[in-house]
This record gives sequence, structure tokens and C-alpha cells, in this order.
Amino acid sequence: MTITLPIALATTGAAAIINLWLAIRISQMRSAHKTWVGDGGHPRLVARMRAHSNFIEYTPIVLILIALVELAKGTQLWLWGVAVAFLLGRVLHGFGMDGWKIGRMLGTWITLLVMVGLGIYGATLPWLGQLG
Repeated sequence: MTITLPIALATTGAAAIINLWLAIRISQMRSAHKTWVGDGGHPRLVARMRAHSNFIEYTPIVLILIALVELAKGTQLWLWGVAVAFLLGRVLHGFGMDGWKIGRMLGTWITLLVMVGLGIYGATLPWLGQLG
């Protein structure tokens, strides 16, 4: 069996698991503070909610870019590396929002560099492909 977009599929599957992990961390904090709606004024709950929201804000565009680049160029080792780096960055950011500042900083930078790199590559790929 041949999988058409293995990098996009594996990355999306892993992203779904990270999304669930981030949601569970919010539920744990809600339960600990007996706060079922909103943040109840608890800064750590706010931070975990923002970590989850931040994941939801960045992940779709990165997954789309990974899938489209893979579709255009085929499965490439470097794209696997970019996908793994993105997922690692999102986990680091999640831990970083709990107060581990270096994790938040690294997670943010990795995410932004992956997104910008894929964005630039994706935007120029149609013209680069015509030159070759």
C-alpha cells in the first residue's frame, strides 16, 4: 500500500495527539480549581488555555503547507525534519506556558521559523519549479 502524503498524514496525526494533550491539561486545571467555564481568574488556567489556543492558531496553516509542499515536491527527508521540529516546538511551547520560559521561547521561535520557511518556500515553489 502506498500512502500519498505520508509526512502530512503522520504530522497531522501527531498534531491531533498534541491537541488532545493540551486540552487534557486544561481539563485537569479546571478540575483542580473547580472552574467549569472561563478561567475563573486563575493565571495558570489562562496560560494553559492560551497554549491550546496558540496551537490551534498556528497548526492548521503549517499542516496545509506541509501537505502542499509534499504534494508538489514529493516525500523529502528535510520535510520530515521540518515536521518533527514543528511538533517539538509545539510541545515545548505547551510546557513553556506553564512557566518554563526557555521552552516557551524555543517553541515560539521554532514554530515561527517553520511557518515562515514553509510559507516562503511554498510561495516561491511554483516559480522555482518553472526555472528547473
